[in-house]
Amino acid sequence: MPNKKRKPLVAVLDWKTAPSSNSGVDLETRVLGKTARVKYFLTDNEANFSPEILKADALIIWQNANITENTISRMKHCRALIRNGVGYDSVDIEAAARAGIPVCNVPDYGTEEVADHAIALSLALTRQLFSLDAEAKKPGWKLVAKDKLRRTSSLTFGVVGLGRIGTAAALRAKALGFNVIFYDPYLPSGTEKAIGIKRTHSLNGLLKTSDVVSIHCPLNEETHYLIAEQELSLMKPSAYLVNTARGGIIKKKDVLSALRKGVIAGAGLDVIENEPLKTKAEARTPNLIATCHAAFCSREGMIEMRTTSARIAKQALQGKPLENVVNGL
Repeated sequence: MPNKKRKPLVAVLDWKTAPSSNSGVDLETRVLGKTARVKYFLTDNEANFSPEILKADALIIWQNANITENTISRMKHCRALIRNGVGYDSVDIEAAARAGIPVCNVPDYGTEEVADHAIALSLALTRQLFSLDAEAKKPGWKLVAKDKLRRTSSLTFGVVGLGRIGTAAALRAKALGFNVIFYDPYLPSGTEKAIGIKRTHSLNGLLKTSDVVSIHCPLNEETHYLIAEQELSLMKPSAYLVNTARGGIIKKKDVLSALRKGVIAGAGLDVIENEPLKTKAEARTPNLIATCHAAFCSREGMIEMRTTSARIAKQALQGKPLENVVNGL
């Protein structure tokens, strides 16, 4: 009897340490239908990739799964690498291009959620919500944080990177009464006029001026450690730093040191270099609010993201044009 034709495999890779999917691949399976088999793998890094993963026809990759040239060179059947999210710094896109493998992302699914999260962290800091919560749960109220509470209309909200999410965060901050400024050297002149905020032409100028600095740029060679000791020293001692983008944009050692020394007043970090926090000392850093790389999360956003990734995988297997290709193929 002739051998049955091999059915394509779509491998969905999740982080073993902290899985993001709470339902395996049920949604992806529905989207792909009879086009492919869909299988869920838990892995910490590419060293744990099984032969089955390496033979997959498409990979959907959750956070914290790095795909380097060494691994890409062993993927002989792969027709697309799809990052389940906005950032694709975990994939060597140039090596993938040389191997003829398109790399795609889902750039728009979490725009609202991440912008909301950035604003939530900003308000938690400027309104001292966690200090007030701790005080309210003690016998008697002393309102020890009252001198740190701020009025939004007196504060400048500085956005670093005015892409989709940066714009959404800027408009939310503007609606709350903040004076909003931004720094993004890659946007054309007049962008500020379109949304009614002010532009600064240097990062240093934004850091010196802002009461809240909110990071919304991608992580790449240019932005790695964009904020480190020198940049932190330019900020006001009363200012707050918020990061919902990528951990490596801010040097962890330097921001934790700045918080301990009072160089800045506080930080709200949804993403942290080499996350999660590694020690009790890091976790005890004063005036730090840390969340679990969760800014992108919402029930609605997760469905949208997973549906888009599965749809792109299906396009790849059917030989159709792919959405959201980031490496030029």
